[in-house]
Amino acid sequence: MMKPLSPGPLSDVKTNMPNMNPYLLLTPGPLSTTATVKEAMLRDWCTWDSEYNQLIQSIRERLVRLAAPSNPAEYTAVLMQGSGTFSVEAALGTALPCNGGKLAVLTNGAYGDRIAQIADILGISSTIIPFGEVASVQPEKLDLALEADPMITHVAVVHSETTTGILNPLAAIAEVVRRHEKTFIVDAMSSFGGIPFDIAELGIDFLVSSSNKCIQGVPGFGFVLARRQVIESCRGNARSLSLDLYDQWNTMERMQGKWRYTSPTHVVRAFDQALIELELEGGIEARHTRYTDNQRKLVEGMEAAGFTPLLPRELQSPIITSFRYPEDESFSFQSFYEALKQEGFVIYPGKVSSADTFRIGSIGEIYPDDIRRLIKAVTQYEAKRSEP
Repeated sequence: MMKPLSPGPLSDVKTNMPNMNPYLLLTPGPLSTTATVKEAMLRDWCTWDSEYNQLIQSIRERLVRLAAPSNPAEYTAVLMQGSGTFSVEAALGTALPCNGGKLAVLTNGAYGDRIAQIADILGISSTIIPFGEVASVQPEKLDLALEADPMITHVAVVHSETTTGILNPLAAIAEVVRRHEKTFIVDAMSSFGGIPFDIAELGIDFLVSSSNKCIQGVPGFGFVLARRQVIESCRGNARSLSLDLYDQWNTMERMQGKWRYTSPTHVVRAFDQALIELELEGGIEARHTRYTDNQRKLVEGMEAAGFTPLLPRELQSPIITSFRYPEDESFSFQSFYEALKQEGFVIYPGKVSSADTFRIGSIGEIYPDDIRRLIKAVTQYEAKRSEP
């Protein structure tokens, strides 16, 4: 088993740069990273060099062990240039055959809707099973849809829907898909690495995530964890040259870590360092504990400051939380945003069409003390806003 490459001489690099983190990104990604992850990008790499390709193979092996600890031999990992959406599109466009396949898309937010849009643009036959924006996916409804339409061959769902912060019931959905013997595609963009689950135990065929989410790397590539037997059968399916997931995987297999086209070398090196730091933190379980603690303190503090979460606690993920605007019309999100930014925090606007909301993330290089400082800034802003 190949060991991850250490930073080596990078640890001795000295810079006179100003503060690289003028504010914390309280977002679902890109997110705040460690200084050592940033430092890892200071070295240049050649994409043909054997040392770099060994690094790719090491990353692929470690991703599989993280994703499928109960049966890593059954799975493989393929890295894909671009944002996470590039990898989602690559997975969809390669997993579905050009003839004879049909995709069921479970939607309860913007990212489920994006899967449906990708399928439409690629000409993939699909059916949308909607659940609204503030409700969890109901496995029973999927069960009925699969019973009613035997033409459905694949099912896609977003695990952590960051439109609102909903965490969909992945295990229950997986049980329905497995019972109907369909291919299961999971967008785990904002959950993989931060929420414990085993794709082998769940029977997931394709799981998609990104370098700049819970692994805490930087933006630049996504990755797909795929069941070997399934991806091996996908040759010739792709509707795209650059997003041919099968050919990308096959090239990495045959050429020992080589990408088909220019890879984001600095981002890859940062991701390697981020994987090292995940292990040093105690793995996914420990990171999940920290994220959960962050989110709990966030909600407690925001409620004390007068803000109401959009979702009930039982639907809420530890990744990002949506809050409703205060009822009085004097509240301005832009003013609130700028005030928090001046105090060192960047938050997200809302994405829900049925309510005025904003969102605050609890992942990345963020700790409970950071959340306490945020709540202090929010409380001070609200006190000032309520002054006559």
